[in-house]
Amino acid sequence: MADSPLTDAELRHFEALLRRERVIGQAELVRQGAALDEVRGARGDAAADDEHDPDGPTLSTEWSRLSGVRRELLQGIEAVDQALERIADGSYGVCLRRGEPIGRARLEARPAAALCIDCARELETGRRD
Repeated sequence: MADSPLTDAELRHFEALLRRERVIGQAELVRQGAALDEVRGARGDAAADDEHDPDGPTLSTEWSRLSGVRRELLQGIEAVDQALERIADGSYGVCLRRGEPIGRARLEARPAAALCIDCARELETGRRD
C-alpha cells in the first residue's frame, strides 16, 4: 500500500475532522436510538391505532425510516473508524482501488473517503475501466 501523500499537518487536520465527525455520528446514533425506543413502545401499545391516522406516517413506516437512518449512521461511523485506521497505518489519502492519491478537495468534502473521485464514480455508475 502506498504511503499517504499528505503532510503531517494535513493528516492532523483530517484526523481532527474525522474525530469530530465520529462524535457527531455517535450523538445522532443515541438520538435515533431514543426515537426507535419511542416507536417500539408505541408499537407495543395495543391502544395505538396508527394505521387509520390520516395525519401522519404509520408506526411501521416510522420504524422502517428510523432503522434505515440508524443503519446509515452505523455505516458512516464504521467508515470514519476505517479512515482513522488508515491515518494510523500511513495509508490515508490513497485510493484503495488504484493506489493513487485522493484529491484534497475530496477529502475535505468527505474525510472518510477511501476511493478517489474517479473510482467512486465508476462504482456508483457500475462502470469499469
